[in-house]
Amino acid sequence: MDENRLDVAEAVKKPKLGVKGIIAQLREGLSGPVPEDMDKKEVSKQVLAIAWPAMLENFLLSLASMVNTMMVGGLGTWAIASIGYVTQPRFLLLAVFQALNVGATALIARAKGSGDAEEANRIMHQSLTLSILVSLVMVVIGYIFAEPLIIFMGAETEQTIAAGTLYFRIILLSFPANVVSLSITAILRGIGKTRISMIYNVTANAVNISVGFLFISGRFGLPALGVGGAGLGMAAGQVVAMIIALVTLFRGAEMLKLRLKNLFHLDIAILKRISNVGTPAMFEQLCMRTGQLIFSKIVASLGTDAYATHQIANNILSMSMMNGMAFGISATSLLGQAMGRERPDQGKAAVQVCRRYGMILSLVMAAVMIFGGRWLVGMYTTEMAVIETGAVLLIIVAVVQPLQSSQQVLAGALRGAGDTKAVALCIFIGIVIVRPVFAFLFTSGFDWGLVGIWLSLVIDQCTRSFYTMWRFSTGKWKAIKV
Repeated sequence: MDENRLDVAEAVKKPKLGVKGIIAQLREGLSGPVPEDMDKKEVSKQVLAIAWPAMLENFLLSLASMVNTMMVGGLGTWAIASIGYVTQPRFLLLAVFQALNVGATALIARAKGSGDAEEANRIMHQSLTLSILVSLVMVVIGYIFAEPLIIFMGAETEQTIAAGTLYFRIILLSFPANVVSLSITAILRGIGKTRISMIYNVTANAVNISVGFLFISGRFGLPALGVGGAGLGMAAGQVVAMIIALVTLFRGAEMLKLRLKNLFHLDIAILKRISNVGTPAMFEQLCMRTGQLIFSKIVASLGTDAYATHQIANNILSMSMMNGMAFGISATSLLGQAMGRERPDQGKAAVQVCRRYGMILSLVMAAVMIFGGRWLVGMYTTEMAVIETGAVLLIIVAVVQPLQSSQQVLAGALRGAGDTKAVALCIFIGIVIVRPVFAFLFTSGFDWGLVGIWLSLVIDQCTRSFYTMWRFSTGKWKAIKV
């Protein structure tokens, strides 16, 4: 490790800052060096083996969300807004578990890299135990405060308040199932097994859409539950995903095997290690959700129609993030495993391959958003004002697709190395400070409406992209212990 330590010291002395440094980072992302003892084709094979199932999973998750939004869109813009008001409170509740999952993924990846199956299984059982116990508490809190949260998010009419509250309470009943499946997904990512989680999440999506189709408008004699039917579909899908995920671990997945007798026995040492990595990640998630909540409230102040337009465009934008998220997952797993082998140079090479693939696909996404924006928004609604505005919003964010992809991959890499404090700081700067401040300035000061809102999103993405490129280039992540 002496050579790697020297690399850290040299990198810290000469961080790549400024325009030239940013350009150099982008070039390195397209053609980074590979150590002599690594086969380039093998690195690409490993990257793709983890990324493509995650990408397909993310795509189908986004597609399911799009289809659900389209189905409730037939009820009116108020229905789309009602579901939109639930999004941030739900993500805020999930923030705790996503943080725990970051810790579990990083630790299990290192355990796999060092070949310690016993350690990996201890981490898995502790992660699941903590997630189950905390989720039950969250359900009670969320159910009690469902209506006040919907009102706080900006719902004003009796119709949207009632529909949003009903939708939120229905999906809260399946919240523990959702948390368990997310936890297992994170655990499997640590050992590089993304195809399994893809299978149960795709199945869950199919159930979600099918049940929603039957109950939103009332098909084949079934009751028409409207927005409640969409909630019922999501809840059903989450339960199915949990069942398949648990069966997978009970049967065994590579070095991991779930045993009931090992659940609900707290191991303070393991929990402390998960917490050391997860606590900054929890701060990151809370910052992200708080910033997005403030952001959503600013959007909601523009009115129901504007909020529905934002929701549609945001729904489409989430699909553009799937490639960055997928290769970010690959970067987390492969860099974490490399750190377990004490070969950060191999991990860095894998990360650069992830960036290269992500950037190429991001250019394709940008082209689709620029030239097909009107058609994409038109799939949700027939209102021309919404279509025209939504298409403009997509063109705005299309220009930052390569930076967005790079930021997601490098953030994933830093998480895999255990450098979650840096990622948390990045999220705090971008989403809590930059995005809301510029959103408020552009809407209140310049009266640019939704266009101003989305310009603030672009500035946020640029800020976070430049920060993660600089942080990764310093090499400080090489010296982090977890």
